Amino acid sequence: MSDTTSRLRDGLTPAPHSPAPIRAERRRIIESIRALRRLLGKRRAFELADRRRLNREARDRGRAEAAHVGALRQIEEKRAGQERSLAKDLGSLDGKREQQETHALAVLRREFIERRLRNTPLTASELNGFGTGLIRDLAAQGIRTAADFTGVAWDRAVNGKGGNVLYIHRPDGRRVHINGIGRHRSDPLMEWRQAALNRAEARAPRTLPPDERHRISEIIEAERSRLRAELSKASLAADDARTQENQRHTEALGRLAAASHDAARRAEERRAEFDAMAEQVLALQAELSAHMDRHGDAGLRSRRAQRRALRPIPVLPAIPSPRTPANLTMPSDSAPAAAATGRARLGWLLPVLYFGFTTVVGVGELAGNTAPLGLMIASRLLALATTAELLRLWIPRRRRRTQAPMPPGTGWQTTGVFLALGAAGMFADEKSDVFAAACAISVLAALSLLAGTGLRIRPPELAG
Repeated sequence: MSDTTSRLRDGLTPAPHSPAPIRAERRRIIESIRALRRLLGKRRAFELADRRRLNREARDRGRAEAAHVGALRQIEEKRAGQERSLAKDLGSLDGKREQQETHALAVLRREFIERRLRNTPLTASELNGFGTGLIRDLAAQGIRTAADFTGVAWDRAVNGKGGNVLYIHRPDGRRVHINGIGRHRSDPLMEWRQAALNRAEARAPRTLPPDERHRISEIIEAERSRLRAELSKASLAADDARTQENQRHTEALGRLAAASHDAARRAEERRAEFDAMAEQVLALQAELSAHMDRHGDAGLRSRRAQRRALRPIPVLPAIPSPRTPANLTMPSDSAPAAAATGRARLGWLLPVLYFGFTTVVGVGELAGNTAPLGLMIASRLLALATTAELLRLWIPRRRRRTQAPMPPGTGWQTTGVFLALGAAGMFADEKSDVFAAACAISVLAALSLLAGTGLRIRPPELAG
């Protein structure tokens, strides 16, 4: 009774006296620890998933920022293009005014000249050699004034008889032939028309009337006002588009921040659950240790389970904070230097192609040489093994998800194999005396292989 009272005073559970309840109690504690350990085993997967979440959120924020910058750039480029086009149109208005005035003056002069030519009739008194009959024949063909024909030309007759005849060209493109008008009468006819044309051109206006100039000025000023209004409208439209884009960007960042906050809250709750499980495991381990101290060995079958239950809880490495995701922060001094070097280079394809070619042709077998059978087999096997090893190392390091630089020392090893194959080919060459050079290259090959192997076994960051 005093022993039970002392145990209750110390805060311990009264120990059962029968071996069966002792083993049952110990199995209960061990099974509880085992169940909690199974649940804690999911923490690593949870932490990895949470790290992927952080990277995904950072990537989404980066994409949102890139889209925002691209949209603002497009808005600015569109505004600048519209302003350049409108400014160009505004600058050309003065030239356009002169062009319209020149065109209007040309139209005014042409109409005046045509009107004067239509008011200059053909009469027998003004044309030497033309009688009343020819004037009547010309009128029958529609030629009554100086405006009714533009020139004369010789061409073959319509019926093909009589040789060439004189044709009078009308303004509409038709041509007519009047019997009795030949070369001796065509010259006076054209001289009369040219004289009438000269008189009309001399009397034609050389400046625009004030009302016409005013009308053109009103048109130009209206066009200038329209272009200035469009220029102001383009600037306002760009400001509105920029405001809408900033609002859209703010809303997108707000949604991402809200989703990130909710996910971080759930992750913290889940992490708190894992911490509580870890504390329960520690409490159960302390209870198991006290139970073992109190009751001693519970049998051979429970010893291994006890040792496994009392193992320390593995400590996971710290993950980046949600506010400073790993892919947005600068690498710290403790981060491996290789993480920032990128993927393996394409230049490694050159040794791969060389050793693949050597696998096919061997060494010391070109230019009529015949290598020993052992060298033929050994060189091909060495080249094949080197090609396979380089591809095994290079292909995964070129993939986006597993990108990494080639292991330290790979270049030295590749150089050593290259020199070794070259030296073997020189030894097999029977037509030239290169024994000394082959020995020197063999020594360099051995040194390169040793250096590369040493770097592969113990990288530089571990050697320091």
